[in-house]
Amino acid sequence: MRKVVAGYLVHSITALGAIAGLISLEEFISGSYRSGLLWLIICQLIDGFDGPIARKIDIHIHATRFDGHILDLVVDYVTCVVVPVVMFLKLELLTGNWSYFYAGLIIFTGALWFARTDQETEDHWFNGFPAAWNLVIPTFIILGTRESYVIAMIIALAFLSLTKLKFPHLVKVEFLRPITWSLAVIYFVALTALSIQYPEGPSALKPILGLFPFYIFGISIVHSWKVRQTSVNSHND
Repeated sequence: MRKVVAGYLVHSITALGAIAGLISLEEFISGSYRSGLLWLIICQLIDGFDGPIARKIDIHIHATRFDGHILDLVVDYVTCVVVPVVMFLKLELLTGNWSYFYAGLIIFTGALWFARTDQETEDHWFNGFPAAWNLVIPTFIILGTRESYVIAMIIALAFLSLTKLKFPHLVKVEFLRPITWSLAVIYFVALTALSIQYPEGPSALKPILGLFPFYIFGISIVHSWKVRQTSVNSHND
């Protein structure tokens, strides 16, 4: 009985992520950008902790009325795609009507990625960029990224979301796990500190926001190359 109650409690916590996303959205629309960024970080924390807890208590066995995977996908699409796109438009990271084209590109490719049947491999790598716009857009905002770079990154990541380039699940992937976890913690601490003090914030922390994505992209390329080589060798044998 305890695990049943705990299971439905975890489902409720996951669903609360959508409410946190709504609050973030409202804060941005009202012009409270600092608060909006912090509420989006709360969404990320909920998303990071509900999964491990759900697996620990076997939620798929004890709380079967709701499908935790589907619930997670619904909430993630709201908090990882929709809310960041509103931030993108509200802060006018791009000028002119083209901003709506790029916002639509994010919404479109994000929806397709969340509908992928091969979303995650057995060893917990994502196929394609996992629509993590809840990290990309705040990074653009805090760093004051130039328009040309914003456009290039949106096009590249939107395209990569439809490919089979392997991106790591930050919690589950074992490859270089200690390094990835350490860098991820440093990144989120820097993101939180800069969000709390936005738009000022300590400039010494800003390079961290730019360097961590390059690390993720680097190990994604390395692992994807290894997977490809393994596949080629197996075919040759």
